[in-house]
Formats: sequence, structure tokens, C-alpha cells
Amino acid sequence: MGLRTILHDSDPTLRKQSREVTNFDRRLHDLLDDLAETVAHANGAGLAAPQAGILRRVCVINVDGLIELVNPRITASDGTQEGAEGCLSIPGRTGLVKRPNRVIVEAQNRHGKSVVLEGEGFLARALCHELDHLNGVLYTDVMERFMTLEELAELDKEDEEE
Repeated sequence: MGLRTILHDSDPTLRKQSREVTNFDRRLHDLLDDLAETVAHANGAGLAAPQAGILRRVCVINVDGLIELVNPRITASDGTQEGAEGCLSIPGRTGLVKRPNRVIVEAQNRHGKSVVLEGEGFLARALCHELDHLNGVLYTDVMERFMTLEELAELDKEDEEE
């Protein structure tokens, strides 16, 4: 396993469509392991392969445990949530983004077996965010606006009170 370099938003790779994975081999397993190590090291909630310069439909999400997704797609969504969203590829910025409150994702695991995952709240947000990366979309493309330092401080204060 190894740490991957995370591309920043000026890199054109982040704007490209990722290709479907067809080989569930050691290279895929190594990529998933590297993404997991990289997102943990960066203290992030998720990381998609394009953020590491690999245009494959692969991502990991680190919300209440590690989730590995290969060839994921959202098959259903409902509700709406609005909240702060950041990205390892856009360090130091946070945007206000509307996302579905609940999503259902169909994908494959590292061995090619079909999996279905339902996410609500923050997990739904993370799933949407990472799947957007696979389509060359950054949260800045769908956000309402960047959040101010005062708004972020208020969010931190609310988190401390919970």
C-alpha cells in the first residue's frame, strides 16, 4: 500500500469521465488499498480514483467505516439536505451544497460482486460527492456559494455543542 498524490482543482484530469472497471485483479485491489490509506492520511471522508490521477470508476468513503465502491451508480434518491462541503482536491475552501438526503447506490466490490448501499444524511452527501468525481464534476460546479469564515466558525461551534 502507498499514499497517492491528490490532484488539485486546476488539474484537467479531474474534469474527465472515468472508465468502467472490467478487471477485478491485483491492480484494482492495490488502487483501493492506496485510496483508503490516502484518504485516512488526509483525514478525509472520501476519495475517488480521478483525484489520484486514475480515470477509473472507483472510490472509497470513510464514514463510520471504510466503504469501497467499483462502478457505482445512484439508482434512487429522495429528500433534500443543504450543508457545508469540502474536498481534498480543493483544500481550504468550503461550499454550501444541496444534495439528496437519501440515496441508493448499486456498485461492485473489489471482487466484482454486486452490492447495494443505502445512505442517508452525511453518507448520502459523501456518496453523491465521490460519484460526481467519477463524472468529472466538482462540488464547486453544483454549490450555491462558498461559505464565509464566520459561517464555518458557527458550524464548528454547533458541532462542539452536540
